[in-house]
Amino acid sequence: MQIKTLSELIEWTRALHEKLAACLAHCAPRHAEERVSMLLGYLASHEVAMEKMVAKFSQQADPKAADTLVYDYIPHNPVSTHLVCDEHYAKMTAAEINAEVFEFHEEINELYRTLLDTAVIPEAKQLMQALLDMEEHETKRLVRQVARMDDL
Repeated sequence: MQIKTLSELIEWTRALHEKLAACLAHCAPRHAEERVSMLLGYLASHEVAMEKMVAKFSQQADPKAADTLVYDYIPHNPVSTHLVCDEHYAKMTAAEINAEVFEFHEEINELYRTLLDTAVIPEAKQLMQALLDMEEHETKRLVRQVARMDDL
């Protein structure tokens, strides 16, 4: 998908969370280790929640901000993630899964930071800041919850 506007960026981000959630959920029952299977299930539910949060931004965004052009400010492949839902996560350790999922979120956060720094109109800055705040907060919450699972 070629991203031209903030609205398209929001939809693209929502779709990434949706795809990651589906892949994690698909792999959860296929993992040989029960603990890792539970981790995959938790991560999938968190991604579903994030997808819904991002979707709300799309519905509530100021049209002036949503229509802001961003294609000059983002890389052609802004976030790299495992987009083919095969047995990818079912073959990984908990540490590898965590690293990949956290890296996915950090790449989104970095993309939002870049766009926030380049936004010109106040409405676009406000929208990017709100998206970044939500993504950062949810990433931190995810890291804390996964660390708690490791403590068990």
